[in-house]
Amino acid sequence: MNKNYQLGLLYLVHLLMSADGVVDENETKELHKIKTREGIPDSTFNEFKTAISEKKGRDIYQTGIEYMNLCSDEEKMKAFVILYKMSEVDGSVHVKEVRLLLYCIKVSGIEFDDVVAKASISSI
Repeated sequence: MNKNYQLGLLYLVHLLMSADGVVDENETKELHKIKTREGIPDSTFNEFKTAISEKKGRDIYQTGIEYMNLCSDEEKMKAFVILYKMSEVDGSVHVKEVRLLLYCIKVSGIEFDDVVAKASISSI
């Protein structure tokens, strides 16, 4: 799998997890499931963890979007479906999660309705 996709996904998942100010245990578990399901190597995951510890929210967002914009439309769609589903993991969807998701999708050139439709039939 494309390392840009993996890192972009990790950066944006991290932002989504912390958007509401509380990182829920279910969100942390889901992050590790995503890592496994997407075949993200430990080296890439460790690179991500080190990088986010040295960056602020805005820089994390910008870096995540830059990685996503290096991906194919198919990879972007898959990432945003994962993010869409991730927003529901803690049992509630916070307005800040929705805003982040909408903005990320918009600047990546993907249609929100397409993400919702794909998420409704996806087993991710």
